[in-house]
Amino acid sequence: MGPAADSVTNTSATYVTAEEAFRRVMGSLPTGVTVVTAPAAGGPRGMTCSSLTSVCLEPATLAVCLRTASSTRTAALRHGRFAVNLLHGGAARTAQVFATAVPDRFALVDWRMSETGLPLLTADACAYAECDVVHTVEIGDHTMIFGTVAGSCLLPGTPLVYARRSYRSWDALPSTQDRPEGDR
Repeated sequence: MGPAADSVTNTSATYVTAEEAFRRVMGSLPTGVTVVTAPAAGGPRGMTCSSLTSVCLEPATLAVCLRTASSTRTAALRHGRFAVNLLHGGAARTAQVFATAVPDRFALVDWRMSETGLPLLTADACAYAECDVVHTVEIGDHTMIFGTVAGSCLLPGTPLVYARRSYRSWDALPSTQDRPEGDR
C-alpha cells in the first residue's frame, strides 16, 4: 500500500511532501505551451497555460485550466470568448513573460486584435484557436473552461514544449511548412 496523500514521499533519496512529489510527476510530462488571451476593458489579458486538451471533434471543443483568481479567467468568462495561442519553439521568452506578474505583458510582445475581437500573439504562435465559452468547472484553485472552436489557424513552426521546468522546441515534429499540402 502506498503512502497517504499527506505523508512524506521518498523521491530520488530526497524527502518531499506528497504535493511536491505530484508536482514533480506532472512536471515530467512534456506538454505544449500556450498563452490564453481574452479582451478586457482595461486592455487584453493573457497567461501562460500548459493545461490544454482537445475534448471532442463534433463540435470542435477544447478545454483550458486557468487559476480561478486570474484576470485572464475573469476576462474570458466576462467576454464569453478566449483565444489559445500555441507557441512556437522560439517563443520561450514570451511564455515566461505571460507566466509572471508583469503588469502590461502585451507591451512586450507583438500582437493584434483578430477580426472577432480576440488578442492574438502574431510573432510567437504556430497556431491559434478562437473559442466561445460553453461550460466551466471549478475544482480547487482552478477553473476548467470548455470552448467550442469558432476559428483556427495553423502557421509555420514547431511547437514549444515544457517539461521538468525547462522549455524546448519540439524539433522532432515536422514544421507545418514541411508537411504535404493535403495534410494542412
